[in-house]
Amino acid sequence: MTTTLGVGLISVGWMGRLHSRAYRALPDHFPELDVAPRFVVAADPVAEARGEAVSRLGFERAVADYHEVLADPEVDVVSICSPNFLHREMAVAAAKAGKPFWIEKPMGRYASDSREIAEAVTAAGVVTAVGFNYRHAPAVEHMRALVRDGRIGRVTNVRGTLLADYSSNPLAPLTWRFERERAGSGVLGDLLSHGLDLAQYVAGRISSVTALAETFITDRPAPGAGVVDRSAAGTGALKAVENEDYAALLFRFDSGAVGTMDSSRIMRGPRAEYALEVYGTTGSIRWDFQRLNELEVCLDDAPEYGYTTIYLSPGQGEFGRFQPGGGTGMGFDDLKTIEAAQFVKSVLTVEQLSPSVADGLATATIVEAAEASLADGAWHDVPRVDGPLTYDAPAPVLG
Repeated sequence: MTTTLGVGLISVGWMGRLHSRAYRALPDHFPELDVAPRFVVAADPVAEARGEAVSRLGFERAVADYHEVLADPEVDVVSICSPNFLHREMAVAAAKAGKPFWIEKPMGRYASDSREIAEAVTAAGVVTAVGFNYRHAPAVEHMRALVRDGRIGRVTNVRGTLLADYSSNPLAPLTWRFERERAGSGVLGDLLSHGLDLAQYVAGRISSVTALAETFITDRPAPGAGVVDRSAAGTGALKAVENEDYAALLFRFDSGAVGTMDSSRIMRGPRAEYALEVYGTTGSIRWDFQRLNELEVCLDDAPEYGYTTIYLSPGQGEFGRFQPGGGTGMGFDDLKTIEAAQFVKSVLTVEQLSPSVADGLATATIVEAAEASLADGAWHDVPRVDGPLTYDAPAPVLG
């Protein structure tokens, strides 16, 4: 019998709209879940956004106070798509209300925020999802399977890059993302949290780290009044940027492998170059989000030595749910639909299948250790995290 799933949304921005589309796509792409999402209530302090939640997204009603979403008995799951500085407060409140929630990353501004969320979730016993959507790419799933099956031998080193240009214009307005109190770190939390989760998902736990970081655009104009368009120049007085534009990490894995990873939000040229490369004693594998549906593989036991480009096809990850054959590409939104499916199945089975708040805390502790390294220039150990760490669990089966 079809389960009607009452959805509550907190914050109706780009990501809130994306979560809504992902829920709506479930009956089409994951029919075996047998769920019918019902968009019960959305919360946003901006009246225009509330109107859009009803008229465009299909929510039955919209409110200004997110507590009304959590108090509604017809809401079965909650999506938290608010800015970083509100995550801890909202996630802890959702856990205490007994609501399973899907939250975007970074889960908290600091590791302390993430720990408080994880503790509240453990106490409440609710399942969760954290928005590490890149791990759901079929190419990444195939890469992980090859690595964990020993096809490239013993992993020796991992290399990651997360290079973007979304803040390369020095006249772009100084939004909350550049403020330490509201965003926490800069690219360490915003971009490198994705890369660190990918590295652990594919190659195992990161045990120690050292880091460097720099802020190259040191001040930006304040935004004008009204809704902020981050692509338009700010019109206010210059204010100091309080977190890093660029960061680079060296790290070690429990396995003895080593890794490097760097990230920039002001890089000229790359648009969304989010790449992971894994090298082993008998081969290597390379993936770049800008070529989402491709994987470069070099294996010693292949007929000819060198990289072969694999075009993902049905039978690899969840590719077949979206496209009938290789060469026809999946997109970013499809990764969020897979994420929604993992979250919903976790809720239905009361089994943590989707990336958990423990996974979110695991990346936050690496960022915390990296920031400690920025302060003293030393290597720092990464504490182990308790909880259902799905990065080291078998890939979830949704069919």
